[in-house]
Amino acid sequence: MTDSLTADWWGTAVSRVEPNRVELRGTPVQDLIGSISFGAIIWLMLRGDRPSTQQAALLEAALVAGVDHGPHAPSIAVARMAATCGVGLNNAMASAINTLGDSHGGAGQQCVMLLDEILEHQAAGKDLPAATAAVIARWRERGIRYLPGFGHRFHTRDPRRDPLLNLVDQAVAAGVVPGDHLRAALAVETHLNAGRTRPIPMNIDGATAVIYAELGFPAPLARGLFVLSRSVGILAHAWEETGQGRRNKGPIPPAIRPAYLG
Repeated sequence: MTDSLTADWWGTAVSRVEPNRVELRGTPVQDLIGSISFGAIIWLMLRGDRPSTQQAALLEAALVAGVDHGPHAPSIAVARMAATCGVGLNNAMASAINTLGDSHGGAGQQCVMLLDEILEHQAAGKDLPAATAAVIARWRERGIRYLPGFGHRFHTRDPRRDPLLNLVDQAVAAGVVPGDHLRAALAVETHLNAGRTRPIPMNIDGATAVIYAELGFPAPLARGLFVLSRSVGILAHAWEETGQGRRNKGPIPPAIRPAYLG
């Protein structure tokens, strides 16, 4: 009984590790090494099956698109600051990843939730434009001014949007994904831009949310996958900063004094 209780305490279907044996989702690791891409192994580990070549390529495209957005992004800035404080790369990365919350890093998850809600309304009998308008109105009533996945404080048109959505279009045409979330996202974009002279296009969070949702990943995993993606940029920036010789780098240059508001 005691041995069974102990064995079941960390019971898992993700991996099996015994002397001279390492299996990932039931496949010996030696059969995976050199034969599967990193995006495909992410899929396998999260879902327990292997993606098709086209599914893996679409997932990898989304992961590539989100790796970095410069040191003005809070997570990247934190990684660079932490790297000058005498900590290791793992600490710098952990510090940065811990800033990826609802406001910075969570928009992909929230966008999947938005699109799912629109599709639920559509399934209940509304046409897509009406379902989109109704859901957006509900989100506005909750005080949500900026819809997740749309608009950008910096880009007038996010350069990552079009290539990602073009890949989704191709995947829909090939029957790889159904296209429902893509159509919902484009309906949101159309609704937001009605009567505007300055458009509010989909951003990286919206485009990757479309891909993750089209591939069948639930909303919370959209955030988890973004964290994996952005970790690459975090590592690169932290590593670069360690080679620049600065110590205790703060958020602003020492010559600039913060305004005193007392």
